Amino acid sequence: MKPRAVAFVPARSGSKRVPDKNIRPLGGHPMLAYTVRAAIDSGVFDSVICATDSEGYAEIARHYGAEVPFLRPSEISGDKSPDIEWVVWMLKKLKECGRAFEIFSILRPTSPFRLPETIRRAWAMFIEDTGADSLRAIEKCKQHPGKMWVIRGKRMLPLMPFSNGATPWHSSQYAALPEIYAQDASLEIAWSRVALGQGSIAGEAIIPFVSQGLEGFDINDPEDWWLAERLLAIREATLPIIDIPPYNINK
Repeated sequence: MKPRAVAFVPARSGSKRVPDKNIRPLGGHPMLAYTVRAAIDSGVFDSVICATDSEGYAEIARHYGAEVPFLRPSEISGDKSPDIEWVVWMLKKLKECGRAFEIFSILRPTSPFRLPETIRRAWAMFIEDTGADSLRAIEKCKQHPGKMWVIRGKRMLPLMPFSNGATPWHSSQYAALPEIYAQDASLEIAWSRVALGQGSIAGEAIIPFVSQGLEGFDINDPEDWWLAERLLAIREATLPIIDIPPYNINK
């Protein structure tokens, strides 16, 4: 029997670098809409729930088919609030309402190019690996940490003081360095027992899910937003299909 799974779409208000980025229009719809629809259209989840602290955001999420059974408290909705706080709060609140879920996924609205097929591919990997605690999306890093530095007073030291033979990593060609991956924000899947029992959204046994193309593209800065619009304009990026009339943000 398929375990019951819930998708959480975290969309707190109060974004500073790009004000209201989660509901800012992109390609004709609020950015939040693309993650909600990708989650629903993937067919993977029993419920898709927007985890927001804003009734205005909640109304938009509902328009596109997500549930918002309750709002996140402000004390776990700040820009420094760790994910584990609101994930545990949501899972417990849902259980109190008679809605226990064995698996949860975090699908952030700042990754609008993640498609339903992306989610299905990740789900298949997660379910197949019975020994895993979680799955997390990653991508090959563009800036290698072997070429990063820390400043100590008037001097700097390599962050990772390793070498290829006699050649320090910071003086090596990128191709000569070991492949290193950075997590992206597009997708996480985990067993609820890991969050509730271990106080972690990842656990110890983590499946690497390597994002393809622009699946892991994350919008956080004005430059990211400009690039996303440019990629759409030149048809280098694809958004999930939405057959619902656009929400009127100005109504």
